[in-house]
Amino acid sequence: MQFPRFSPFFLAVLGLVAACGISPAEQFSPEIPISSAADSLELFAPGIISTSRNERDLAISPDGLEIYYTLSSPDNLVRAIVQIVQENGQWQPPQVASFSGSHGDIEPFFAPGGKRLYFSSNRPVNETDGSVDYDIWYVDRTETGWGAPQNLGPPVNTPEDEFYPSVAANGNIYFTAAYENSKGTEDIYLSVFQDGQYLDPVSLDTAINTKKYEFNAYVSPAEDLIVFSSYGRPDDLGGGDLYYSEKGDNGQWMPARHMENGINSPKLDYCPFVDDKSRNFYFSSSRRAPRSGESALVMEDLIRECEGIENGLGNIYRVGFADAFDKN
Repeated sequence: MQFPRFSPFFLAVLGLVAACGISPAEQFSPEIPISSAADSLELFAPGIISTSRNERDLAISPDGLEIYYTLSSPDNLVRAIVQIVQENGQWQPPQVASFSGSHGDIEPFFAPGGKRLYFSSNRPVNETDGSVDYDIWYVDRTETGWGAPQNLGPPVNTPEDEFYPSVAANGNIYFTAAYENSKGTEDIYLSVFQDGQYLDPVSLDTAINTKKYEFNAYVSPAEDLIVFSSYGRPDDLGGGDLYYSEKGDNGQWMPARHMENGINSPKLDYCPFVDDKSRNFYFSSSRRAPRSGESALVMEDLIRECEGIENGLGNIYRVGFADAFDKN
């Protein structure tokens, strides 16, 4: 059954957002750098979006006026999609998105054009649905905001979990799942959109999927670039790394390449996103800042390590497109 608006889960989400120290609207006018390319790898919007809490899954609207991301409790039992919108040239305080807050909602992704937003959620399909698996959902933009969430339905959604939707300009949808026919523990699947409906999902070939874990794929609108995470490959630095592939002249994905230039770390690096407007590459990471000094911690040091932004919980990073996909 659909939770009431003020369910314990919803109140927990409100508490999570409030815990971020969000200022009243009249005091909240930060500079969020999304209009220009980053000069080097950097933490994205520290203290505003990347905080000492657990953030991941960035999506920026095609017009650059809306930012969406996932904010989670450290144990991931409470999580919702948060939005920051620009009005009259000013960024407004972060708010739980109008369609989120009652269930576990993660991984927002704008369809090309910005009129539809996809996400993954464990919300029930109807009042009699007792399942708790994750499906792909979407909301459409209306004159007054986002409409009611709609389940994408079969054949994309199944009784198993479906995660991290990414949609090309032609409607083809890529997502993560662990089906019986998977090549590995988790695979990236493609469901082709043809004649107004989705075809049965197919696991991408071995240029992308292996016997290990492949998950969280971003696909460019033209379907000529795919970026994803994989865990357990020989060149994995430890916690799961980001890889990319481009289409060859034959229209097939070329063997995936490990991303360099400091993008990957010994921790989990995942949730890729490319903002075509600013030519920035964004990703989430659970890396932490190196500890300064080797002497024994005093209480002040310990608190600083625990409460700092790069404390091992999720944050969002960015780098210019050219640096992210340097072929040299």
